[in-house]
Amino acid sequence: MIEFDPVLVHEWLRRSARRTPEKDAVIWGQDRWSYAKLDACSDRLAETLVDLGVRRQDRVAILTGNRPETVVGFYGTLKAGAITVVLEGGTKPRRLQYILENSGARVLIARTDQAAVVAETLAEMTGDLQLIWVGPDPQGSGGLAPGARWDSVLEQATSSANSPLPRCIDIDLCSLIYTSATTGNPKGVMTTHHNMISAARSIIQYLGNRPDDIILDALPLSFDYGLYQVIMSVMFGGTIVLEQSFVYLHDILQRIVERGVTGFPIVPTMVAMLLKMRDLDQYDLSKLRYITNTGAALPVEHIRRLRQLLPHVAIFSMFGLTECKRVGYLDPAELDRRPGSVGKAMPNCETMVVDQDGNEVPPGQVGELVIRGSNVMQGYWNDPEMTSRVYRPGPYPAVRWLRSGDDFRQDSEGFLYFLGRKDDMIKTRGERVSPKEVENAICEMEDVAEAAVIAVPDEILGQAIKVFVVPRREGLTQTDVLRHCRSRLEPFMVPKYVDLVSSLPTTAHGKTDKRQLQKIGVR
Repeated sequence: MIEFDPVLVHEWLRRSARRTPEKDAVIWGQDRWSYAKLDACSDRLAETLVDLGVRRQDRVAILTGNRPETVVGFYGTLKAGAITVVLEGGTKPRRLQYILENSGARVLIARTDQAAVVAETLAEMTGDLQLIWVGPDPQGSGGLAPGARWDSVLEQATSSANSPLPRCIDIDLCSLIYTSATTGNPKGVMTTHHNMISAARSIIQYLGNRPDDIILDALPLSFDYGLYQVIMSVMFGGTIVLEQSFVYLHDILQRIVERGVTGFPIVPTMVAMLLKMRDLDQYDLSKLRYITNTGAALPVEHIRRLRQLLPHVAIFSMFGLTECKRVGYLDPAELDRRPGSVGKAMPNCETMVVDQDGNEVPPGQVGELVIRGSNVMQGYWNDPEMTSRVYRPGPYPAVRWLRSGDDFRQDSEGFLYFLGRKDDMIKTRGERVSPKEVENAICEMEDVAEAAVIAVPDEILGQAIKVFVVPRREGLTQTDVLRHCRSRLEPFMVPKYVDLVSSLPTTAHGKTDKRQLQKIGVR
């Protein structure tokens, strides 16, 4: 009998569990979860969710951080026919309340050490929210709000083979992934099973993933980049090594060595930390096969240094946004020739650079990147107005283009170059300046670890350029930075202000938090 590929995200877990039941699916510290265990535990959770009143396409929020329970929660929710809302483990009450209310979540799965955050959130909410607690009773918290206990859920539920679970199809929603918005409140990006599988399949294809791949995932599972590492690994039958964060980089590198990691997804902040290390050669990274980067484009100089440090590792420079997961990637074979490019559209995805009227611009001209493909989201949850703003309609729905909000240019061979967010572009002295171009120039300096450029108000210039620089070592001065900029950049692109700082603020997803930098302003 011919076996066709699954069409639902959780069906890939069932297939991998059937094929390699005893293989490690998830490793967390000393805990190892086989595919059989992950499949069985998510079955039990699915039953419990149905018993709690969760119905097809209801929302289940998961607040357990980078732990196996989040993976179980994700697949168990899908098996119950519901929609997952994976939250960052350190989410604060205000944001948590907004997401729970905006999504209309029926159930919240949370760790017991988050009891105080959950209690503060619930005090401001109305409506019926069921709780499932993971972990032992917290000390000195005054007890937990009523709810089911995780261990009991996994022990007492019967086999899902004897309990009917809702039937879904691939155009049903799979997840709401909340991402930042310029309006202040996060936006819930709606993705279907078909969206997720399509995106994951394309990425697996160009990365060349195989069942013996072991991926270290230190990115938040609330971040699509982190979550898709799990989805992809389950699809090709690999192993995920989960880490809480990438703050302790020595521990991460040691884990890469111990577990024989072959794939390492990173963000630019992690690269900057790696390049500051003086003892990287003490780690045996010979089994590492590839590194991927997205979230923000890597400075060209950082790519060059990373290539020198890890010449045997394929480096995939990629670009994406939560609304479509991934847009494109640069073939590692092109990295030396086009280090500033983020490549071309990935398999089964189409891109175009257009002007404000939606017309394609010629090579070399700046325009907005638009995307279409089966990886593109369905829209923003409960926000039809915002949804309508980000699409350029076509003659029928499948032809509509997603507006990225990013300025790009494309060369004569079709390679894409990211210039910056349209709303981040700096208008100074009557010229438009790409923050990314200034940051790249500054990062060419041997003594610079990181750089972030923002615009600040200026009575004469309209906007002035300010750069925050993290030195690689002592001795770097503001004068050094300005001298370098004057030798590399057009006069209107040279920063007016330079701040030397010990580190740059980052979001929970590891991106440089320019909103925080903007609050600092000119000192």
